[in-house]
Amino acid sequence: MTVILSCSTRRGHASLSPVRVWLIRHGESESNAGLPTNGPGASPLTRLGRHQAERVAASFQESPELIVSSSFVRARETAAPTRERFPEVPYEEWPVQEFTYLGNLHGPATTGEQRRPFAEAYWRRADPGYINGGDGESFHDLVTRARSCLTRLADRPEQGLIAVFTHGIFMRAVLWSLFTGIVTPDTAAMRAFRTFTATCVVPNGAIVELRRGGPESLQAVAGATAHLPAPLTSSPSPTP
Repeated sequence: MTVILSCSTRRGHASLSPVRVWLIRHGESESNAGLPTNGPGASPLTRLGRHQAERVAASFQESPELIVSSSFVRARETAAPTRERFPEVPYEEWPVQEFTYLGNLHGPATTGEQRRPFAEAYWRRADPGYINGGDGESFHDLVTRARSCLTRLADRPEQGLIAVFTHGIFMRAVLWSLFTGIVTPDTAAMRAFRTFTATCVVPNGAIVELRRGGPESLQAVAGATAHLPAPLTSSPSPTP
């Protein structure tokens, strides 16, 4: 999937050339494999996940200008082979971690199946401001993080590829935010996002590409471009 990220000229980016951003989901984690984990950020990669991380690193046809990761173990471990391949590239950790809505209910040594009833209850509640205690966050917080990430990427000075190692729900929150423009979600928006996550599949190791270009607003163009001989650029608006 390719998403064209267009920056407003109000930020002074109208003269900049397109910047490519890869949002990369981490490889398979022990949590993904159904194993017990000790909190939302502690799950390491499985053997398959480490192989997926190596395949991601090998897929770069050019050196990125910046490598970004969430602070969660599985994202940092997925970024590791890419960092090893490009040791000269700056590395930063950003708040692009997974949506930690279970809070205290994501206890130590619990599996995804054990947490499932609590997750389903959270989404049935559909309260975008609700925080479940502990290190949990609200759905509104998730949307705010997604919007902040887009703004941060749009304001970066790099003119080449930025690689962001992140998580599935966060990637879908970024896409959903681009598609809907919603900044302050209500109950209906939260339910709509839940439907979106059920229909937008982001496998482990998947890459979503963002680009800066276009006139004044955020513009999304979906579709794989690996088969094209040249990078996809946004088409000019039709003349009325």
